[in-house]
Amino acid sequence: MKKVLIVDDERPILEMLELSLSSEGYEVLTAERGEKALEIFEKQRPKLVLTDIKMPGIDGIEVLQRIKKIDDQVEVIVVTGHGDMDTAVAALKYGASDFVTKPLRDEVLMVSIERAWKKIAMSEQLQDYTENLEQKAKQYKRAVQQAQNEMIKAERLASIGETVASLAHCIKNVSTGLSGGMYMVHTGMAKEKTHMIEEGWSMFQRNLEKVSDLILDLLRYARQTVPQRTQCRFNDMLSEVVRVLKKYADDNRIKLNKVLAPNLTDACIEPDSIHRMLFHLISNAIDACIYDADTSKKWEVTVTTKTETAADSGEIILIEVTDNGCGMTDEIKSHLFHRFFTTKAGRGIGLGLLITQKIIHDHGGEVFIESETGKGTTVLVRLPAKVSENYSQALSDIGETPAGNNE
Repeated sequence: MKKVLIVDDERPILEMLELSLSSEGYEVLTAERGEKALEIFEKQRPKLVLTDIKMPGIDGIEVLQRIKKIDDQVEVIVVTGHGDMDTAVAALKYGASDFVTKPLRDEVLMVSIERAWKKIAMSEQLQDYTENLEQKAKQYKRAVQQAQNEMIKAERLASIGETVASLAHCIKNVSTGLSGGMYMVHTGMAKEKTHMIEEGWSMFQRNLEKVSDLILDLLRYARQTVPQRTQCRFNDMLSEVVRVLKKYADDNRIKLNKVLAPNLTDACIEPDSIHRMLFHLISNAIDACIYDADTSKKWEVTVTTKTETAADSGEIILIEVTDNGCGMTDEIKSHLFHRFFTTKAGRGIGLGLLITQKIIHDHGGEVFIESETGKGTTVLVRLPAKVSENYSQALSDIGETPAGNNE
């Protein structure tokens, strides 16, 4: 049954309205004072209130305001005399749904009440729609989350399958090399041929190094710890890598150059990781020349260091590795950072660039590659010389502290 609260300090009007509305099927609550009306409203919570404006104590305007504070969805109709039109208009500003004037006429009052109930019904329907929409949104969100979780599981399974298959291929190649080396050593020993023993032992050592590299690369790829940083002379480290690879370049008629910035400051980095990153980039550049089909070229690999200043991360070390080797097609470039992707025809396992990228990103840096088929490749690395505030904040958020950064 529809519940209506009527507030009026004139008892005859209360009785007349109670009788009239009860005959229309309403449950009628009555109060002769504003204070009593608020008590009844708190307990009964009717959806519609009909209140006189002029009453002793708490008047109709205050009743309206206090009811709206309790529940702004309640419809309030104010009753006023002909001389109180300004007050009635003010009541509308405070949220009254309508006003009627005295003397009250049943037909006018019922039109106003029916109009108020229609608004109540529409409000309730809208609330139901909103709740249903929120519920459906939650259900949709749960469904999307479940689908994402299932997709992640499927991707992980596919990734595991792809990794296992690629590892099996790498291990098979290494195993074949080890077996070949052992066979040559045994055959050389049986036939007392020293050159076969030496060649077999060399083959065995090369494949043993591949096993070691594979394990180390997999560990680096899987590692989730924060780089253990320390202050290093970056140019000295780069010079050491160039010195290690110079014979490899010379043996293949490739000129290996270095152009180092004289003003390069010490860098707060993880030495082993950055050393590995530089080794990968420079050896890849040398390999790009070795694999170049154009033998008329005078191959060169040039390693350059520079510095620049960034507003958000301070001094940036720029490392540029340029070669004039075979270059890459767009298709090859699109696969460069995929697991186990290699163009070295069995000489690589396809984790070098992926690990290089990870090392750079772990240090808060960026890597960019430009290449043109037949003309060569340039790799640019931007590496913060020190731990930036944003990087430190990110570590703080996950409860990590960069080692070696005691500034």
